[in-house]
Amino acid sequence: MITQKITPSIWVETTDAKAVADYYLSIFKDGKLKEHHKYTNPQEAGGGNFETAIIEIAGMELSILAAGPFQKFNESVSLVINTKDQTETDYYWSALTSNGGQESSCGWCKDKYGLSWQVVPVEYFSLINNTDPKIREKAMKNTLQQKKIILSELK
Repeated sequence: MITQKITPSIWVETTDAKAVADYYLSIFKDGKLKEHHKYTNPQEAGGGNFETAIIEIAGMELSILAAGPFQKFNESVSLVINTKDQTETDYYWSALTSNGGQESSCGWCKDKYGLSWQVVPVEYFSLINNTDPKIREKAMKNTLQQKKIILSELK
C-alpha cells in the first residue's frame, strides 16, 4: 500500500530492480523492501522483461523502474541526505561513491547507477546562512574547493 502522496521514481539502466533495491537497502540500514514485481512487455510494446520495486529509505518511499538503458539520469534532479554530523556524512559519501560511484564537487556525488546525491551535514546550512559575513564567506569559499563537505574546513 502506498502511503506517501508523492513518491520519487527512478529509472535505472538494468532490468533487475531487486538488485537495485538491495544496493540502496545496504546503504540505508533502516530501509525496507515494500514491493517487488516482474513484468513482460507485450510484443507490440517491444517485448522484453522489466521489474519494479518500492523501497522505503530514511522514511521516504522510492519507486524503482528497472527497464533497461532507455533513460539516463542527469544532475538536474538529485536526492539530498541531510546528515547529523561529519561521521554520518563520511559514511554516506563513502557508500555512494564506492563500487562505481563518483565524487563531484560541493557535496555532490553519483552512485553506481548514476543517480545524483547531495550529502550535506545540517550544520552546513547554519554556516552558509550565518549572520556574520566572515563566517558565511569562509564557508562558501571553502565549499567551492571541496568534493565531500568537510565541516572543520568551513568553520
